[in-house]
Amino acid sequence: MRFGIQGTGMVGKAIATKLVALGHEVKLGSREADNAEAAAWVKSAGRGASQGTFADTATFGEMVFVCLRGDVSLSVVKSVAAKLKGKIVVDVSNPLDVSKGMPFPLLASLVNTNSLGEETQKLLPESSVVKTLNTVNCEVMVNPSLVKGESDIFISGNDPGAKKKVIEVLRSFGWKNPIDLGDITTARGTEMLMPIWMRLYGLLGTPHFNFRIVK
Repeated sequence: MRFGIQGTGMVGKAIATKLVALGHEVKLGSREADNAEAAAWVKSAGRGASQGTFADTATFGEMVFVCLRGDVSLSVVKSVAAKLKGKIVVDVSNPLDVSKGMPFPLLASLVNTNSLGEETQKLLPESSVVKTLNTVNCEVMVNPSLVKGESDIFISGNDPGAKKKVIEVLRSFGWKNPIDLGDITTARGTEMLMPIWMRLYGLLGTPHFNFRIVK
C-alpha cells in the first residue's frame, strides 16, 4: 500500500519508518522538495522510502497521515485539500500551543466544543478523517510493547469503513483491540488528554507509558 506522511518530525518519521519496515511504499512530506530531514530519512529507511512536498505526499498516498504541529496542521491540510479528495486522512496531531513552553497548553479555539480532528474534517468534506495515535509517544505508537502489559489506543471518525482500514494498520503496528469512540467529535476527548499526558511525562520521567481502560 502507498502511504503519505505529512511532517518530518519525530512522529512522522516514526510512523513512516514502521510502514516501510512492514513492506509499504511511503513518501515523507515537507514544505520543500529537498528537505534535509526527509532526505536523511529516505537514506536510512531504504527501499520503499521517498520524499516530496506536502502536495506530492498528498497525491502519492492512498492513506495519508497528518503528523504536524497543531498550530500549522490546518493550514497545510487546507493547502492540499483537493489532492486528498476521496482518501483516508489519519490525523495524529494535537492542538498544542508550543509558544507557551512546556507543559504545552491546548489552543483555546480547539478545546471543549471543538477539536483539531473536527476542523480537519471540515476542511476535507470529501475525505474520511480518522483521529488516532495522538494519546501516546511516537515510539509507543509503532511499538506498543514498549509499555509493560496491555494498554489501549483510541480511534474516532465518521466513516466506519475508513476506521476499519485504519484499525488494520494499527493492528499491524501491534495494537490488539483499538477502541472505537464514535464519530469525529469524540476526538475532543482524546485531544484533551494531552495536559494529563504531559504531567505524567514529567512525573514518570519517560514517554513510554499509556492508558488502559478497565471495566
